[in-house]
Amino acid sequence: MTIVRLGYVAMSMEVKNASPSKTMTYAQFQKIEDRDAALRKLERIAFTNLENTLRLLKHNAASEIHFYRFSSRLIPLANHEALLDWDYLKPLKGILQSIGDFVNDHEMRIDFHPDHFVLINSPNEDILKNSIKTLKLHYLLLKKMGIAPTHRCVMHVGGNYKETENSLERFLENWMHVPSVIQKMIMLENDDTSFTLEDTLYLCEKLGIPLVFDYHHHLAHNHHENWADHWDRVVQTWKYSPLPIKMHISSPKSEKVFRHHSDFVDITMFFNFLKEIKGSIPHIDCMIEAKMKDQALFNLMEEVKKRDDIEIIDGSTFLLK
Repeated sequence: MTIVRLGYVAMSMEVKNASPSKTMTYAQFQKIEDRDAALRKLERIAFTNLENTLRLLKHNAASEIHFYRFSSRLIPLANHEALLDWDYLKPLKGILQSIGDFVNDHEMRIDFHPDHFVLINSPNEDILKNSIKTLKLHYLLLKKMGIAPTHRCVMHVGGNYKETENSLERFLENWMHVPSVIQKMIMLENDDTSFTLEDTLYLCEKLGIPLVFDYHHHLAHNHHENWADHWDRVVQTWKYSPLPIKMHISSPKSEKVFRHHSDFVDITMFFNFLKEIKGSIPHIDCMIEAKMKDQALFNLMEEVKKRDDIEIIDGSTFLLK
């Protein structure tokens, strides 16, 4: 038997006016003549994002959802080269601690997924430095929240640069430039265009990084169609993690645009995966990547409840019998 726990990404379709990703462009920042006033406005936007994050966490607790991905855009312009003197953490200390306390009190699993411009395997030194800087931001936010950073950031391998093998080896080389505390924060996932499950496993096994299996990505891009042949290897990458194995589930928007995420999750597709892994692990956390966010989770749970091969545990969790 295997416990399956569902989560969703960043935004809620039910909680209104609760975006955790409000922003300000640098062009907008520059239009404010008083720089201190502009910084205070940035801080108010960041505070609103964090306040909305706490609202969403309370919504999750009320809905028995224990797994959630933070927005990676909580602090706009935090790493902009013109704002490196801005101590954005100091004025946000209280709300960050409140978020961390709520997460820890409710034993929620949270993580981040930094944007696509975080490229550890970039051949460009400036891009590598900026990628590490962005990862450090995520690390510092977790530390200020009082949340253990280990295996909280999932990311893609990076750019393929039309040379898969060299790009994988460059990841290994550049990894040595990543501070060890940030290395411990990272999980890697297979993607839908550049690096397959096998490619990503190569890095995860070499470096001791957990692999987050994205089922939809695998169906869109693979060299070996039967992913289950590698499932034991995926499980082994998690053997030293304090967290349960994690995967991503989404459904194609259509056959024509197969890589695009649908509004909801196709339950047949999801259970095709679950049937293969049932009993191989005691627990798995499944992050729903669907356009309808928490509504996709609620809809999926309603469909799950109709099945006779599961036992419902709570609003987002069930047991595969």
